[in-house]
Amino acid sequence: MEGEQCCKLFDPAPWDGKFWTWDEKRFIRDRVRTFLYMPLNFGKVMRNLDTVMTKAEASSPEGMSLSDSVSKWRTDLMVSVNKEVPGAENLTLSGIFFSKVYEGPFKDAGKWMNDFSAFVQAEGMAPEKFYSWYTTCPNCAKEHGSNHVVLFAKIG
Repeated sequence: MEGEQCCKLFDPAPWDGKFWTWDEKRFIRDRVRTFLYMPLNFGKVMRNLDTVMTKAEASSPEGMSLSDSVSKWRTDLMVSVNKEVPGAENLTLSGIFFSKVYEGPFKDAGKWMNDFSAFVQAEGMAPEKFYSWYTTCPNCAKEHGSNHVVLFAKIG
C-alpha cells in the first residue's frame, strides 16, 4: 500500500568507511533462491525469519540482514539477532570487517561490488569474504527517495 513503510529510514553515516570487530556476533540464516544472482523469494524468506524471531521474542538490534551470494542460484540471508532463536539456523560471525555505503538503484549492485573490492584491495586490505546489507526494500526505497546498501569485507 502506498505511503506504508516497513523499513526505517537508514542513516548511512555510522556505517560508511568503518571497521567492525565482531566476536561471535549472532545471526540466523535462511536461503534465498536466485536466478543469475537476482532474488526470487527474498520477501518470503525475510517474512519467515521475522516470524521465527517474533515467536522467540528475539530482535535485530541494528536491523541488519547480510546477503552472501553463494552462487548464481542461491544467496544466504543472515539476520543479526540478540539471542539464540529456536527453530532457526543459528550462527555467529567473528573477525574484523570493513564497511562502505553505496546509494542508488539495485541494478547497480554489481558495479558497487566491483568498486568496493578494488577500494578494499587498494587500501591494502586482504578481503576474505564479502557481504551485502540491503537496508531498504524496493517499496520503501521509493517512498524514502533513497536506497542505501552497505557492503562489508571480512578482512581479518
